Amino acid sequence: MKIMSMVAAAFVLAVAGGDAAAQQRSLKERLVGTWHLVLSDVTSPDGTKTLPFGPNPAGVMMFAADGNYTHIHVAAEVPKIANGHRLRATPEEYAGIVRGSIAQFGTWTIDEKKRHLILKIVTSTFANWRGITQTRLIAKLTDDEFVNTNPDVGAGRGSATNLYRRAK
Repeated sequence: MKIMSMVAAAFVLAVAGGDAAAQQRSLKERLVGTWHLVLSDVTSPDGTKTLPFGPNPAGVMMFAADGNYTHIHVAAEVPKIANGHRLRATPEEYAGIVRGSIAQFGTWTIDEKKRHLILKIVTSTFANWRGITQTRLIAKLTDDEFVNTNPDVGAGRGSATNLYRRAK
């Protein structure tokens, strides 16, 4: 009976120690991996909320441990090109694709104290972002959910909040 009590005590300590270790991992360590977009909204300066990628967006953010990242958001309503040739779409089809998608890649770092995700964008489908740095607040980061806020999405549009769930 004493052996069983010792085994049970060791198990409890191991589990408790594992939980404590998980909580002590850095934001960077916890963010590494693949995250799927659930929702993206923009709040304008007057408080109006919009969904730039619609109510059912698709998207992914991938954070590699070596400091590289990729980011893609696509609206469910992005139009198909009627003639099936991506280089010969109509102006309306191209406009719908541009309005409903954004992609970028670059490098990332974390400011642990401020809870900031710092993205150094190498290039983007929105060429104005090439070579810039964006700082986003990590509003929430659990094993399963990641929420970040970009306080300035540009052109006076307001702030963007993105909710992701970890890929399984």
